[in-house]
Amino acid sequence: MSRSAKYNLLDAVPVRSAHVVTEWEGECAVLAYPRFKRAWVRRFFLPKGMSPFIRVRLEEHGTAVWNLIDGRRRVSEIVWLLSEHFGGEAGYASRVTTYLMQLQRDGFIRLLALPA
Repeated sequence: MSRSAKYNLLDAVPVRSAHVVTEWEGECAVLAYPRFKRAWVRRFFLPKGMSPFIRVRLEEHGTAVWNLIDGRRRVSEIVWLLSEHFGGEAGYASRVTTYLMQLQRDGFIRLLALPA
């Protein structure tokens, strides 16, 4: 989705990026992504003993959002499912959409606009 395009975020479909791997620590998801995109950069610049992946541990809400990102559900459906699960907190939709935008900015997901 281009940054200049106008769209309703609630109608967008979040899709996980292919380079992100989901690992688990108990009940929480851990997102792992490569430190370097190219193998040759990794070979020359990655210090010995350092993991080739950066890991980001998600808390309960983040894990719940991540589990619902399947490439088919719209943001509005994810918000609705989570608001039921977490007791309908005030402002929950805004919280989830802000979180999804951050995941997009960090390259963990893409947001696809579906035709109306």
